[in-house]
Amino acid sequence: MDVPKDQITALLDHELYNSAQILGSFLVSSATVSLETSPQLKAENQILLGDALFREREFRRAIHTYKQALHYCKIIPKQSSTTSRSSLSNRSSSPNSFNISAINENEVKFKIASCHATLNETRAALVEMEGIPSKARTLQMSLLMAKLYRSSRHTRLAISCYKECLRHCPFVIEAIIALAELGVAAKDVISLFSQVSNRSGRAPLDHTDSTRWLQRYVEAQCCIASNDYKGGLELFGELLQRFPNNVHILLEIARAEAIIGKNDEAIMNFEKVRSIDPYVVTYMDEYAMLLKTKGDFSKLNKLVHDLLSIDPTRPEIFVALSVLWEKKDEIGALSYAEKSIRIDERHIPGYIMKGTLLLSLKRPEAAVIAFRGAQELRADLRSYQGLVHSYLAFSKIKEALHAAREAMKAMPQSAKALKLVGDVHASNSGGREKAKKFYESALRLEPGYLGAALALAELHVIEGRNGDAVSLLERYLKDWADDSLHVKLAQVFAATNMLQEALSHYQAALRINPQNEAAKKGLERLEKQMKGVDPDAPEEDEENEVEDPDGDQEETDLL
Repeated sequence: MDVPKDQITALLDHELYNSAQILGSFLVSSATVSLETSPQLKAENQILLGDALFREREFRRAIHTYKQALHYCKIIPKQSSTTSRSSLSNRSSSPNSFNISAINENEVKFKIASCHATLNETRAALVEMEGIPSKARTLQMSLLMAKLYRSSRHTRLAISCYKECLRHCPFVIEAIIALAELGVAAKDVISLFSQVSNRSGRAPLDHTDSTRWLQRYVEAQCCIASNDYKGGLELFGELLQRFPNNVHILLEIARAEAIIGKNDEAIMNFEKVRSIDPYVVTYMDEYAMLLKTKGDFSKLNKLVHDLLSIDPTRPEIFVALSVLWEKKDEIGALSYAEKSIRIDERHIPGYIMKGTLLLSLKRPEAAVIAFRGAQELRADLRSYQGLVHSYLAFSKIKEALHAAREAMKAMPQSAKALKLVGDVHASNSGGREKAKKFYESALRLEPGYLGAALALAELHVIEGRNGDAVSLLERYLKDWADDSLHVKLAQVFAATNMLQEALSHYQAALRINPQNEAAKKGLERLEKQMKGVDPDAPEEDEENEVEDPDGDQEETDLL
């Protein structure tokens, strides 16, 4: 033979894929091979070339080449075909571990499906995978099928395949996370561990202390997925004691804290992760959102710069870019958020950011679609908040109330869910008494919840109880260095003509967050008042313009 196959195999083993695919092209075009009558030999050659193309990420060419191999497989004499299939159990799905003495058609189909999946051609990938008998599926095959079914929203089939993965190996962490997100109970996931020996030949996972951490991990993920953030954080905290400085656990904790509004704690944990491993990209878009909320644009700039130098193709990068550009160019920021979704249609922060921007651009109907997209992937507090605020923005009170009640039902122990219901009732004058009750309930459940205190104070102001508003807000001053708290106090003092006190609080807000637009505009308005100039004289709607940014600021804090 002109081109020795073992040399191509060696190149593949040494990850010299470009050389392997060039040499492979010589192999399949060799005059000697062309004269061969054995279709098995031709199939083997095509598979070798396909493996090289696959590793070179030339997926279209790889698909074409693998399909040629399958064509030759169909005309292999029956006896030879039977012999080939007898060695299936000794084959690996990895293109690098090709054994030229046998052809496994199921593995070739798996490779074709992997190419389609990488190209986001889910349906074509499923067609190939469904042609593989269930008993012949390897762990890799089961995992790919699970992902494809989930992407196609075939939830029941996805759950079945993810469970099969854990029966093969209980340490397939992505299967554990997926099952939790798909609503499978922790006890049902853990029960799969005892079934491992049936398939793998290994002893089932014991329940001693050495493996109890895995059960705790399952429970933690199931808590977070079911919006029991308190329980999830407690379990992750236990795991962190056993595995100090574990980047994955720290990231899970930080993300959960970000979702429920524990911004300072989340920022601290994200910063700890970056100090341990400065090249982590996972969840860094969540960190970017927190930095923007805090007004720390120097850190945000550095974060985005660092992320771009690590891997500019990840969806997290484009969400972080969107966050960075939001203040300068909302349309540009929106395009970045949309790019993140195009890269990964399951990337939830992309939808959250897109919805937030659309709401800011006065496109609430489109924002609803974006927040619904996030909610379909994983309903968490932020998607509910986005939906409620979007519906309220175009006066869909009934829909807003339905979304808020959904949040309360999903998170019965969440003060933030209670506040959402209050927000809907507060949107019309007839519901203010109900709103007050929900805000007060939220504060009883979580006394330190500043968002509910600010909302309740706003109700007091609307109904002329400025003294009650001041008393309520001043209770939070000693514990909260928060710009929105100072802005609200400044507004109340300004409304009661206590201009010096208002000035003091606007200045305090700007010291905390120099980018706070509500504080800037409020201060400008206040200075006119202090000079005896009517702040409403230049433009009748200027007062509203002062109030709106404050609402936006509070909304941003919640989102």
